[in-house]
Amino acid sequence: MGSPDLTELLTGEAAEAELLRLVACGSVDDGKSTLIGRLLYDTKQVFVDQWEHIEATSERRGDGYVNLALLTDGLRAEREQGITIDVAYRSFVTPRRRFQLADAPGHVQYTRNMVTGASTADAAVVLLDARKGVIEQTRRHTYIVSTLGTPHVVFAVNKMDLVGYEEGAFRGIQRAVEQLATRLGAQDVVTIPIAALHGDNVVERSDRMAWWQGPALLEYLETLEVAADRNLHSRRFPVQWVIRPMTEEHHDYRAYAGQVAGGVWRAGDPVIALPSGLRTRVAAVESADGPLELAVPGMSVAIRLEDDLDLPRGDMLADPDDQPIAARSLEATVCWMSEQPLTPGMRLGVKQTTRTVRAVIESIDSVVDMNTLEEHSADQMRLNDIGTVRLRLSGPLLVDPYAENRATGAFILIGEATNDTVAAGMVRSATT
Repeated sequence: MGSPDLTELLTGEAAEAELLRLVACGSVDDGKSTLIGRLLYDTKQVFVDQWEHIEATSERRGDGYVNLALLTDGLRAEREQGITIDVAYRSFVTPRRRFQLADAPGHVQYTRNMVTGASTADAAVVLLDARKGVIEQTRRHTYIVSTLGTPHVVFAVNKMDLVGYEEGAFRGIQRAVEQLATRLGAQDVVTIPIAALHGDNVVERSDRMAWWQGPALLEYLETLEVAADRNLHSRRFPVQWVIRPMTEEHHDYRAYAGQVAGGVWRAGDPVIALPSGLRTRVAAVESADGPLELAVPGMSVAIRLEDDLDLPRGDMLADPDDQPIAARSLEATVCWMSEQPLTPGMRLGVKQTTRTVRAVIESIDSVVDMNTLEEHSADQMRLNDIGTVRLRLSGPLLVDPYAENRATGAFILIGEATNDTVAAGMVRSATT
């Protein structure tokens, strides 16, 4: 079968999947919150009462200007300290695209929050201070977005006003970040000079950087092609909910609800139910508004089958000729998010798509030193560490390598005693 026609797929109902999920990250004081505030203000997403509130707050704080960062620093502790602690999500719309934007923390101790914000992003904006260039947090955040497989990375060199908008200052940083991105294998990298405080090259191109022939930041994000980033070839549909109305009118109706995790789904497609191995065909793909011609990754739909199969939550529908791995053992990259260290032999829950099993940590193969980006051996992982571990599973998980499918290759680890999420993981390889 040839590659799907993206123009066809992204029309009608399927166009709903064309949301751009964006994460902004960088070191403390690089201006992430100011940049997001500038995007919201210049795209006219700020209500009058919000604007009046931040004007008053800025005056009370003695900022000397309207502090746009206050639009996103929502927690009281954030406003008092002038830092971002939690991930602040904002949605906005331009005439050309819908955006969901996450403002990720810059402090090292909030690395786990940054991983959360970046885990579902289509694109990452990594901010740098034009006066400082590449620093440890730049390396850390670039490593994270590379590890998470974020398809598009924009290095926004901020505070160009503080270096006189000089091209030379920007070009030096541009070379450094491109070398870093190449070393880490980051995908589709661009570098853009901006001054978020004044709006230079954020929404519109700046006359003060006439030497810059590239797009403004928003212009680039509005035209970014994300459809091809989705796995449109390997059909994956984790069952989240079984729909059985049990009414006289619908007494024989059965459908399986969930979010498409891979491939293009149409009525008539052959399908295998896993882990049972039962085979049938798709009778219909439906939304709340009725039948759909097709469904693509990111869409939440209900699938009806030609045969009456008994499939519980946690099962998966897939292409019979291109099946996921029924894994009993995983090698995975893990970001540890708990105060209690991770050690070999620890027992945890593993939640992947809609399925949960128990696991034992067989070994910690390596941990990354964020200063050098080199891997080293370790007997434990501490809070915010990122490393490679091996897990033995109590039951099969239906997975793909994360590099092939972010939806079926991602999982979280859950503390058995606390039920807390203690880690985010990405499958590197799996065995049955």
